[in-house]
Amino acid sequence: MDAMTLLHERSSMGKLMGPAPSPEQLEAMYRAALRAPDHKELRPWRFIEFSGEGLSRLGELFAEAEFREDPHVGDAALDAARKKPLRAPMIIAVIAKVTPEIPKVPKIEQVISSGCAAHGILLAAHAQGLGAMWRSGKYAFDSTVHKGLGLAEDDEIVAFIYLGTPGGRHKPLPDHDIDDYVERWD
Repeated sequence: MDAMTLLHERSSMGKLMGPAPSPEQLEAMYRAALRAPDHKELRPWRFIEFSGEGLSRLGELFAEAEFREDPHVGDAALDAARKKPLRAPMIIAVIAKVTPEIPKVPKIEQVISSGCAAHGILLAAHAQGLGAMWRSGKYAFDSTVHKGLGLAEDDEIVAFIYLGTPGGRHKPLPDHDIDDYVERWD
């Protein structure tokens, strides 16, 4: 795929099915992620892959987060939380592994760099004909989930990237007017 076509046509795919990305496809995605802008070469990212039973374990962690938030939560809500990771054959959690108090590289830069790594994964997935969806939601900010994933106090979950084979058709891409987003100082 031509690079400009990739950049102009990448889109999220909400319907995903098996198979999960192959080891070779995953290697290409991680290589793309590792090219993210990285001030002072901190490499402030970490990736956690979930597939197979790992998806169910992540779902249990989501259900635990729901229960800790509201001990009176109903079974239906707990079941819904457990099923969320099962919407794809693989999920990669992108973690900003923050090194606090680095002169000239504040936490926000490290988180943004990790977001660029996540975007690299999305682009590489699309370039290989895979479907991908960047999700965050409340679980990305939940202390129970953070603890369950072994995150340090300053770490942030940047994305849960759902990956698989496209299970639906791509939505038409909206046509955006560039002038709505660009201010020019000549």
